[in-house]
Amino acid sequence: MVHVVLLGAGIGGLPTAYELRHLLPKSHRITLISDNPKFTFIPSLPWVAFDLTPLENIQLDIENLLLRKGINWIEGKVTALDPHTQTLKVAGKRINYDYVVIATGASLALNVVPGLGPEEGYTQSVCNPHHALLAREAWRKFLENPGPLVVGAVPGASCFGPLYEFTMLADYVLRTEGLRHQVPITLVTPEPYAGHLGIGGMTNSAELVSQLLEERDIKLIENAEIAEIFPEKMTLADGRILPFQYSMVVPPFQGVAFLRSVKGLTDEKGFVPILPTCQHPNFPSIYSLGVAVQLTQPEQTPIPIGVPKTGQMTEAMGMAVAHNIARELGVIEAAPVTPTLEAICMADFGATGLIFIAAPVLPDPITGKRRSSVAKRGRWVSWIKIAFEKFFLIKMRLGMSVPWFERWGLRVFGLSLVEPIPNRIKN
Repeated sequence: MVHVVLLGAGIGGLPTAYELRHLLPKSHRITLISDNPKFTFIPSLPWVAFDLTPLENIQLDIENLLLRKGINWIEGKVTALDPHTQTLKVAGKRINYDYVVIATGASLALNVVPGLGPEEGYTQSVCNPHHALLAREAWRKFLENPGPLVVGAVPGASCFGPLYEFTMLADYVLRTEGLRHQVPITLVTPEPYAGHLGIGGMTNSAELVSQLLEERDIKLIENAEIAEIFPEKMTLADGRILPFQYSMVVPPFQGVAFLRSVKGLTDEKGFVPILPTCQHPNFPSIYSLGVAVQLTQPEQTPIPIGVPKTGQMTEAMGMAVAHNIARELGVIEAAPVTPTLEAICMADFGATGLIFIAAPVLPDPITGKRRSSVAKRGRWVSWIKIAFEKFFLIKMRLGMSVPWFERWGLRVFGLSLVEPIPNRIKN
């Protein structure tokens, strides 16, 4: 009997735990550890910030879900990991593992720009449930006394979907409230151009994003570096000053603290390097997935930015992890697999939306090209995103990872989650 421990119960950890339980015999023990008792569908947090949906509508209680599936649950904060003794410390207790799956997500590097908030600064964030609630409280006050609105991302940021979604939803809500004429909106991005999204080379993405911003009279400042933030203004590296009454700024990510403290486990930012199998190159008992993993920016940009790790990419890594652990244990006879890292990103803008598909998200290192990339605009994108939120929460309630009909649906779009690893690159 082996013990597989998963760290993190988000979009990566929970489905991966379900897939492992599906693949492994009951004799193998699976434990999920998280310091948060609730699963949150993170992509919907911008809606929470604008009072478009209550936070509880996108959350689930984890413990009852796991007990029904025969998965052990520990609520607590991991404070230490020793890859040599294969042990963890959680709330002062020592836990042994045969395999550990790091699905912690990332922490927010809020100290990279002076004044970056929300707790100790002057801007809002929608990167976690607590921040979304703070953003909602600030938004309610803003509607009582509207003024300039600045939405931005700082150097090193990698998650640009919420940047555009928050900007466009703000425009939509303000128009609905009859307040748009009182609120000049500015979008500030470190991307070399709007619609780059941290990956570049997306067919017509720049054109669609720029067109939408222009249609809605939103001022765009691209290839820009936010240098410092004050209570009602921010300064850019080129000296420009942007006043604001409300601001949401996307911070950079970094690995969580206990991972950064383990010698040889992460890179300098705390992200975990992985082989094509999603295993750590030096510690074969450690797998990692999602925002916690190290992905290299495919191009040098004037201002440093990161590579996005979407929900679909995270699920794909989780499926690869579960398959490869089951294979190592001899439960299944199949070749090892690697995540395809094909990405679908849907952004709801209220009256319309954008969908971005990159297959794969990282272009071929030799040709610099992807098999396909597309960006489409339409009200139907908003409908699909809403439907997908409901679908994802339903499958989490039912204890499903990626059911056959979801995989079939991806194939309709020419996408897949995992693929066999050629013999020459298994290690």
